[in-house]
Amino acid sequence: MLPRVLLCGEIEYVQDEVKEIFHGIAEVVHLASDSRSHFLSSFGPDGPYEGTIALYRRNTSSEVIGKFDAPLIHALADTSMVRWIAQSGGGYDEIDVQACKERGIMVSNTPRANEDATATATLYLMLSCLRHFSMAERSLRSGTWKIPYNAAQSRDVTGRTLGILGLGGIGLRFAHLAHAFPMRIIYFSRRKAESAPEWCEYVSSVEELCKQVDILSLHVPLNQSTAGMIGEKEIRTLQRGSILLNTSRGRIMDQEAMIRALEDGHLSSVGLDVYPDEPRVDPRLLTFPRCALLPHVGGESAESWRTRELQALGNLKAFVLGGVGEDIVPELKTRFGSSTTL
Repeated sequence: MLPRVLLCGEIEYVQDEVKEIFHGIAEVVHLASDSRSHFLSSFGPDGPYEGTIALYRRNTSSEVIGKFDAPLIHALADTSMVRWIAQSGGGYDEIDVQACKERGIMVSNTPRANEDATATATLYLMLSCLRHFSMAERSLRSGTWKIPYNAAQSRDVTGRTLGILGLGGIGLRFAHLAHAFPMRIIYFSRRKAESAPEWCEYVSSVEELCKQVDILSLHVPLNQSTAGMIGEKEIRTLQRGSILLNTSRGRIMDQEAMIRALEDGHLSSVGLDVYPDEPRVDPRLLTFPRCALLPHVGGESAESWRTRELQALGNLKAFVLGGVGEDIVPELKTRFGSSTTL
């Protein structure tokens, strides 16, 4: 009997490739549960997921079985043979990685898959916030022509200073896109990036970054050390009239502090693709016409989705073939190295 891999979330772009990827090495089964309890009970003898050793996971599966929090991870370890979770996407904050580490379950994600899509969305948000294009389009669609758009309140890109918090793959790609404009670009990361071009200046702290920029763009993963990383202090360190962009995760920023800064004019606008309680969006954000708001679509394009599905499935295949997987998330790399055998 072949081992099984369970798809927790539909494959949309590489359906034909799935059979070829796992042909002769694993049986692919699909999520058929309508509740968390049914999901966990289905790994037992004669259950639909019996013999499953690895999971492919999309965030959409949380609608049925919830997030992969500590209780689910511990129950999964107790009731199944699952030892690998392949997250489809760069973000993996819906998986309790610490619980996985405790129970010997490895987690991979798909870094690089949506770098271009997310960076492009960030570029759009930056331009829209500077020039108020989102407001202008809404005026046209509502039949008011340029009202309430006011050119005197918009600003050109030329001469602005862009600060990037987190010069990983997406942050670096955004820097390259923004470098097409005559801007000064500076960044802060936990360590100086070896891949940073000479025109991308490193600063020594988040505070120093905030002091110098007109536009601050967030590109760090959500974890215990980054939750609330941009709060009242950091926002008030920005010069008055600055712009804040977030295409990473909503909880990296203190939303209440951000809204207060919009209300008193300390921030001129924000460009957001992510929110702390998705899909709920705080209705107060809708009252600031100069803000540009997207419904977490920054990393979504046909190309990025295809790439992330193939990358996540490739991580599963590598694990099934030899117990060695790729793209292990950083929190587990520190313990197991760049790959692991289970």
